[in-house]
Amino acid sequence: MQLTIEQMDKEYENRSPQEIIELALGNFRNMAISFSGAEDVVLIDMAKKTGKSFRVFTLDTGRLHPETYEFFDEVRNAYNVNIEAFFCSREAVEKLVSEKGFLSFKRDGHKECCDVRKVEPLKRALKALDAWITGQRKDQSPGTRANVPVIQKDPTFGNGKLVKFNPLANWTSKQVWDYIRENGVPYNRLHEKGYVSIGCEPCTRPVLPGQHEREGRWWWEDAANKECGLHAGNVKR
Repeated sequence: MQLTIEQMDKEYENRSPQEIIELALGNFRNMAISFSGAEDVVLIDMAKKTGKSFRVFTLDTGRLHPETYEFFDEVRNAYNVNIEAFFCSREAVEKLVSEKGFLSFKRDGHKECCDVRKVEPLKRALKALDAWITGQRKDQSPGTRANVPVIQKDPTFGNGKLVKFNPLANWTSKQVWDYIRENGVPYNRLHEKGYVSIGCEPCTRPVLPGQHEREGRWWWEDAANKECGLHAGNVKR
């Protein structure tokens, strides 16, 4: 009998990330890993170790740090994997900037800008997929990600048909970085400058010792709802 997504999540909720990735790649051919940061390269490293073929995509908002682009190429070369880049709509960006200026997100909140630069490209990336793998962790954002399951029906995209794997949901930041060091996994050099959670350049800053990683993102907004829209289903309305 084929398991439902909920049953699969229950069976794998305490399994290792490597086992969850093997499950994902073994059961869904039309799927991809979403890539932008340290957690995602851990996923790519684990996927490579399965010996199975896999796809990787990233979202280029047009406002990433130079170090992030260098990081993308380093990962591409290290794993010999094509990184499919999805860019934001030129027309939508031009309209937003023309009507509201270049830094409207600091006045109006980041959602509108993220919808244009991230959410719309993600919809295109996911349109032809049956499943995707993300690097979400429960401890990344206690306000929005504390209950992230390892496997779920995507609550935001795919009309209830898209499956979302979060193999690192139960891992801590320390476990991620232990894996990176122990396995020689590439990472964004901005991490060496105090950046922990890295997004667009205007909306990302280093954090001080003792600060939570999400305090380096959209620091002028309410700390409880810091999601850009890619994982909007985490925010309870």
